[in-house]
Amino acid sequence: MDRIYCGPAPLPQALWASWNLDPALLAALAGMTWVFRREPAGLTGVGVLIVAFVSPLCALSSALFSARVVHHVLLLTVAAPLLARAWPSGRSMGPGLPLALSSVVLWGWHHPAAYNLALSHVGAYWLMQISLLASAVWFWRAVHPLDFGSGQAPVLHITYIVVAFAQMGMLGAILTFAPSALYAAHGVAPYDWGVTPLLDQQLGGLIMWVPAGIPYAVEAGLLARRNWNRHEGRPA
Repeated sequence: MDRIYCGPAPLPQALWASWNLDPALLAALAGMTWVFRREPAGLTGVGVLIVAFVSPLCALSSALFSARVVHHVLLLTVAAPLLARAWPSGRSMGPGLPLALSSVVLWGWHHPAAYNLALSHVGAYWLMQISLLASAVWFWRAVHPLDFGSGQAPVLHITYIVVAFAQMGMLGAILTFAPSALYAAHGVAPYDWGVTPLLDQQLGGLIMWVPAGIPYAVEAGLLARRNWNRHEGRPA
C-alpha cells in the first residue's frame, strides 16, 4: 500500500480543510479515551494524539519536515510522559535500557531511507509512529515509577532525562548543519510553503535541538519536586 497516510502534501490555502478522519484511527483514540477516562493525564495525552494525528498537523507533516518534527516532539515529549503518568510502573528497572531503545528508534527512523519509506507506505508509517510512542512511554514510565528501587536515586533519573534531551538535540544539530537536504519525501512540497527543502530541514533540526528541550525541563522539574516532597514527608 504505497501512499502517504496523512494524504498528499496540502497547499497552504487547503491546510485547514485537511483533517484526518480515518475511522480506524478515530476508533483507536476513542478506545484510549475510554481506557483513560478516570486519568486526567491520560486524557490529556489522548488529546495530544488527536492534535498529532487528526488535526491538519498530520497533513502538514506530509509537506514539511519541520512539521513532522513538531509531530514527533509532541509524541515523544508531551503525549508519552502524560500516558506514562496515567499508566505508571510499580518499581523501576532503571531507565537505561528504555532510554537506549528509544534513542535507537528515534535515530533509526530519521535515517533517510527509513524516513522516506515511512512517508510512502502506510504500514511503515504506523510502525514508525507506534515504535516511537511505545518506546518513549516505556522510557517515561521508567523515569517516573510509583516507587524507586533500592539504589535508584531520583537525581539519577533526572540525569537520564538530561541525556534523553541531549541525544535528541544532537540529532537536531546534525540535521541543522547538514550541507544538503536529506529527505526525498520533502523534496518538492516545501517550495509551496515558501521555503527550500534544506531550510525546512534546518528549521526542523532547530526545533528538535532547542524548543524540544522545554518538555524535558518540565519533566525534570516535576521529578525534582517529587524528590523534594518525599524528603519533606509530603505527598508526591
